[in-house]
Amino acid sequence: MITPPETLARVQTVCIALVALVTVVAAMQLAKGLLAPVALGLVVAIIAAPGMRLLARLGIPRAVSASISLVCVGAVTVLLIAGLGPIVMDLIAQVPRIEDEIRWWVIEASRAIRGLETMQTEIAERLAKEGDAVEDAMPTLLDALWVAPNFAAQLLTFAGTFFFFTLTQNEIYGTFKKQSEALRHADKAVSHYFLTVTAINGGLGLAVFAAMTLIGVPNPILWATAAFILNFVLYLGPVLLLLALGVVGISEFGGAYSLLPGLSYLLLNMTEAQFVTPTLVGQRLQLNPLVVFLAILFGLWLWGPIGGIISLPMLVWLIAYLAHRPQPQPQPDTDLAPTQA
Repeated sequence: MITPPETLARVQTVCIALVALVTVVAAMQLAKGLLAPVALGLVVAIIAAPGMRLLARLGIPRAVSASISLVCVGAVTVLLIAGLGPIVMDLIAQVPRIEDEIRWWVIEASRAIRGLETMQTEIAERLAKEGDAVEDAMPTLLDALWVAPNFAAQLLTFAGTFFFFTLTQNEIYGTFKKQSEALRHADKAVSHYFLTVTAINGGLGLAVFAAMTLIGVPNPILWATAAFILNFVLYLGPVLLLLALGVVGISEFGGAYSLLPGLSYLLLNMTEAQFVTPTLVGQRLQLNPLVVFLAILFGLWLWGPIGGIISLPMLVWLIAYLAHRPQPQPQPDTDLAPTQA
C-alpha cells in the first residue's frame, strides 16, 4: 500500500515540530539562569502595568514612572522578606516536627507487622544516614560565596528586564500593530487576575487566622501566612497545607477534635475555590484544572520555584491573548469575482 504524499508531508511536519519542541524546552532548561529572571521581570512588569498607566495619566514622564515602579517593586520585596521571613522560617522549622509525627505513625504501624528489634535497628540506621545526609546538605562558606554572584546576576537581570520593558512597552507593542490590542488585553487580564487572586488569598489568610485562633492551634498567624502564600500554587499548595494541619491537629489535640484544624481549612478553601474566586475573577478567566496543574508542574520542573510562580500568570496571558488576537480575513478569489463592465 502506497502512502499518499499528503500524509507523508503531514507526518514529517509533526515529527519536525516535536523535535523542535523538545529542543526548545531543553534549551530553556539549560538557560534557566538567564531566562527565568527575564520571564519573572516580564511577568512582574505586566502585573505592575496598572500603576504605570496611573502615573502616565498624572503626566509623569515614562522614564521617571519606570524608575518609580522599579523602586516600588524593590521596596515591596524587601518588606515582604522582612515581614514574612521570620514566619516562613518558623514554618520551615515545623517541618522536622511533622516528619517526626509521620515517622512515629510509620513505626507504630510497622510494629504490628514486624518485630520490634528489627524495626529499631532499621530506624536507627536510617536516622544515622539521614543525619549524614543533612550534614552533607548544609551549605559551606565556599558554597555561599559561589551562589552569591549568581544570585546578584539574576537579580540584576530581573531588574533590568523589568525597567526596560516598562520603559519601552509602548514601542514594543507598537511594532506589532495588528496584535497590539490583543497584547494589551492579555496584559490587563493578567493584572486583573493577579490582583484579584492576591486579595482573595489575603481574605483566606484572615479567615484561616480566625479559625485557627478559635480552635486553639498554636501560632495561628503562621498558618494564616502559609494559607496566603501556598494558595498561589493551585492544588499543590492547599494539599500540602491540609496535610500539615492534619498532622498538627493529631499532635496537639485528641479524639475527633484533632480533625478540626484540617476540616476547617478544607471548608474555607472549598468555599474560596467554588464560590469566591469564580464570582470575583469571572468565568472568562476560569482555567481547566488539568491544564493549570500540568502548567504548574511543568514550571516547577523547568525553572524551579520561579517557574512555579510565573507559570499561572503566563498561562492566563496566553489564553487571553489567543482569545482576542485578530483573525485573518479570507482573501476573495479574484478569478471567480464578477468583472465590471
